[in-house]
Amino acid sequence: MVEWFITAVPDDWFRSDPDVAHDGDEIIITGDLGKAGAGLTDEQQIVAFREATRDQRMEIAERAQAVFRRRVSWAARCGELEARFTHVAAPAMTRLRLEERLVLDTLIEGGVARSRSEALAWCVRLVGEHEADWIAALREAAAGIREVRERGPDSG
Repeated sequence: MVEWFITAVPDDWFRSDPDVAHDGDEIIITGDLGKAGAGLTDEQQIVAFREATRDQRMEIAERAQAVFRRRVSWAARCGELEARFTHVAAPAMTRLRLEERLVLDTLIEGGVARSRSEALAWCVRLVGEHEADWIAALREAAAGIREVRERGPDSG
């Protein structure tokens, strides 16, 4: 998949090959624009890139969606700023006990979130930020398990 996007994205868009992240719902392509120049701020550089590449990005996304059967989203980095142009907000059904719902409700009452859905997303982002090394190790372990399963005997 990564190779497909490296060949599909024009060479002059980003400083290096784009980052390609994906799950079962979405593929997000993030490119590094470098540092803003010509008297532009990082934000202005990202906006200019977004406008200048819109038609081509949409065309690439349509082709990729036909191939990979997932939505394609775009993002750009300029200096320290990263902006997503589009993204999928996929629903995730969950069952929570009273104590867990109270945590979400407290975040709403405290003005951190407007809804339980937003509060839960905030919690997930917080865990991702503060436990990034642990999450990365867990992903690596899961990838190892998938690899072992793929090498295992055919069950069918």
